[in-house]
Amino acid sequence: MRDRFGRWIFVTTAIAVGLLFEVSSATAQSTDYQAPRTADGQPDFEGFWTNATRTPLQRPDGVVGEFYTIEEVAAIEARAAEHESAPTVAGTTADVHYDNSQFGLNRSQSTLATGLRTSLIFDPPDGRIPPITAEGQRIIAQREEEARLRGGRFDSAENNQLDDRCIVMSGSGPPMMDAGYNSNYQIVQSRDYVMILTEMIHDARIIPLDGREQADDKIRQWMGTSRGHWEGDTLVVETANFNDKKPFPWLVLPPVITFRPDIIAPTYLGSTENMRVTERFTRIDDETIDYEFTVDDRTMWTRPWSAELPMKKTIGPIFEHACHEGNYGLANTLVGARLEEQLAAEAAAAQKSN
Repeated sequence: MRDRFGRWIFVTTAIAVGLLFEVSSATAQSTDYQAPRTADGQPDFEGFWTNATRTPLQRPDGVVGEFYTIEEVAAIEARAAEHESAPTVAGTTADVHYDNSQFGLNRSQSTLATGLRTSLIFDPPDGRIPPITAEGQRIIAQREEEARLRGGRFDSAENNQLDDRCIVMSGSGPPMMDAGYNSNYQIVQSRDYVMILTEMIHDARIIPLDGREQADDKIRQWMGTSRGHWEGDTLVVETANFNDKKPFPWLVLPPVITFRPDIIAPTYLGSTENMRVTERFTRIDDETIDYEFTVDDRTMWTRPWSAELPMKKTIGPIFEHACHEGNYGLANTLVGARLEEQLAAEAAAAQKSN
């Protein structure tokens, strides 16, 4: 293990008054700490965890270096907490959607893990996703053209984003990303399986540990098919067999998502069905799992790339996120779009008659 562990700090609600503390040294965490064991003798990851963080996937433009100072992180977190806790203004779009201060979407109200990193990506060293291949550019252009032909995002339910349609969200992974809110997980272990339950849409990923081969290549799933094994105290999970419909990453960082003015729906840079993801889970103290992943999709990107984020112990249980029950948000969005079109047509007709 590299000495990344010593770089992680964890921010609690005390950030509001400027209190920040740093985790013990890398040597203490990676050498001295002994993870608790399950009845089968495996490192014990069972319980409730969150990967909620304000650290971006990619290093922001203009930021130099792999790490912020503690003072810089404190200032960033304080500004974010102030913004998230501000009540919305009545009658605005933000107010119609959610009031963060009322519905627990202010992440300062819940367990939050963050660090000194300027980006979750640590390889390549510039903290950015590698360049897109020529084939990847062709695939993206084709997806954009297909989106254009289908019409705008709000023309139909099928044109909306996967999370709007309650199909899959970023937290489900792999790799598992901060979902923006409700970024919570429950891990359950047995001798031969690990189950990771995601709060958002309640996806459950069941990972065999019994040495079985990867599933047949003809099997293609939103979350792929995962196989796990132990390397010492680290759980290593290899996932393949993704479908080619799942954009990656999504709901994470604006520079990864291209918003085209001529296409109402956002066009995602995406991945392909050739993507493979390797995840590494290592418990580094009683409150923390170090989660590291590598994405390898040579069809889309010129090289593999790796990122790291902590998973912080949180309070359970998690509750069913019943996104599909009515999905009133999507229905209301489409109704609102039709009303806007009607009002625009009436205004145009009135102007023409004058």
